[in-house]
Amino acid sequence: MTQARASIHTLGCRLNHAETAVLGEGLRRRGFELVEFGRPTDLLVLNTCAVTEEAERTSRYLIRKTLKHSPHAFVAVTGCYAQAGLEGLKGQTGIDLIVGHQFKLDLPSYLPPSHALQKRAAPEIRHTRTMAREDFDLPYFGEPDSTRAPLKIQDGCSAMCSFCIIPFSRGHERSRRLEDILQEAASLAARGYREIVLTGVNIGQYRYAHHDFCSLLRQLDQMPGLDRIRISSIEPTTVSDELLDLLAGSTKFCPFLHIPLQSGDDRILQNMNRRHTVKTYVNLIEQAAAKIPHLGLGTDLMTGFPGETEAAFRNTLAVATDLPFSYLHVFPYSPRPGTAASRLTQTTSPAGTRKRAEILQDLGRAKRLAFHQKPIGTTISVLFEAGTEDGFRHGTTPNFTKVAVAASDDLRNQIKPVTITAATERWAFGHPAPETQKTLSLIQP
Repeated sequence: MTQARASIHTLGCRLNHAETAVLGEGLRRRGFELVEFGRPTDLLVLNTCAVTEEAERTSRYLIRKTLKHSPHAFVAVTGCYAQAGLEGLKGQTGIDLIVGHQFKLDLPSYLPPSHALQKRAAPEIRHTRTMAREDFDLPYFGEPDSTRAPLKIQDGCSAMCSFCIIPFSRGHERSRRLEDILQEAASLAARGYREIVLTGVNIGQYRYAHHDFCSLLRQLDQMPGLDRIRISSIEPTTVSDELLDLLAGSTKFCPFLHIPLQSGDDRILQNMNRRHTVKTYVNLIEQAAAKIPHLGLGTDLMTGFPGETEAAFRNTLAVATDLPFSYLHVFPYSPRPGTAASRLTQTTSPAGTRKRAEILQDLGRAKRLAFHQKPIGTTISVLFEAGTEDGFRHGTTPNFTKVAVAASDDLRNQIKPVTITAATERWAFGHPAPETQKTLSLIQP
């Protein structure tokens, strides 16, 4: 009997990617052969995002695209769109199973046997509006598809930013059991992963028993076999002096922070229900940059939030220009049903929002180019991914410099010294250096 094929596609954040790895392991255990997304398949599992209207539109397009080349494929949809946009998904042709976040990681058990997949006249729905509040374990450990393995430590958010649908789609904050995290980290190290990326919705709010985020980091720092530990996006109000000291003093923690700003105008921040001011954010960034040499620093910025005047936008542009960001993630405001911001009546024109986004994106490109130019003439350690892109092997430094190397050898999952010789906005370019050559210390001893 031919083994049934399953294709998984992930939209959105690193947390979604971490959960996709678990789903993939569940499908293997149920007898599916995992195939690359876009190839003919018997099953599509789409792990969706609902942060913007564009993300939802992409989800619908990918379902239609898959059914064109695999018209008999069983389609299972999960993720934030499945949780928050259930009514819209129920009306889309071709979906056979919709699984909300409460049941997400159990999705493989809701599928028919791999030999009995059949299209349904209407989708089966596994969904509840309430989300569990308890600490949690994962059913099994997944197999990440990157050499930088995401490790889920937390889920949900209780901040209730007025523009954000995540509390409605993922529920309130809850933390994973410490023992489960440490077991998975040890498993990833034993399987040869060189870097783990701690993921969640609001990871700085990690709490389990008497352990907080920093005590978790200290335990991971002592774990043998891990070369790098990276923190994913973290809220500014949860970045403590203790955390900055840990990043500055460890040989494993990557000198990298992604700290969302959203707006550089205090009135807009207040209307967003953000818990920081421009002054406290600027002070935090200046403190982080002073404590952590060679810090890679990213942020999220939103344009077109209801009531954003030209003066408010100029305040955001000024703050983004002055602070030492290495890249910017720029998002035009997208009203999300049920959020407080969706009820605000002061709106910015779509054309004006797009124009402001383009201005910030241009600034982001300039900052990324400057960041990639900084290490020219130095030698840095690079963790390489699989395969090639545009003819180059590519990888990442501890401070999140993206590096491209013209090399014929397969460098996947290897940390190699690379001498940086040139840079573009997309890449820093270099060539492999002798293993004995001293590298620029981006992780502090």
